[in-house]
Amino acid sequence: VQLQASGGGLVQTGGSLRLSCTTSASHLSRGTVGWFRQAPGKEREFVGADGRGTYYADSVKGRFTIARDNAKNILYLQMNNLKPEDTAVYYCAADDRTFNTRYAYTQATRYYYWGQGTLVTVSS
Repeated sequence: VQLQASGGGLVQTGGSLRLSCTTSASHLSRGTVGWFRQAPGKEREFVGADGRGTYYADSVKGRFTIARDNAKNILYLQMNNLKPEDTAVYYCAADDRTFNTRYAYTQATRYYYWGQGTLVTVSS
């Protein structure tokens, strides 16, 4: 299974970007898909996920939205009102399972499949 993330780039504070991640149909229809990010010098952190429900990190809630296009097998991350602290490499991830708790969705170790990452840079 391959995941392919794209859509990163350079944007000014307050701007928007939409990341895309192509994946297999089974993940979109039955499993879990998610986004994580890793800033320079920091650990990978949870951004959002969609499985039995949709979950977001507090730092992006109200600004980022996850959406699926099941017909095209694409997962999106719409990012609005971007801030310099959103600068990071963004990764899409997937797993064939769904999880029982919000905490489980936030744990990178729960996801078996990973994309290669796309860089988002927000200038101040």
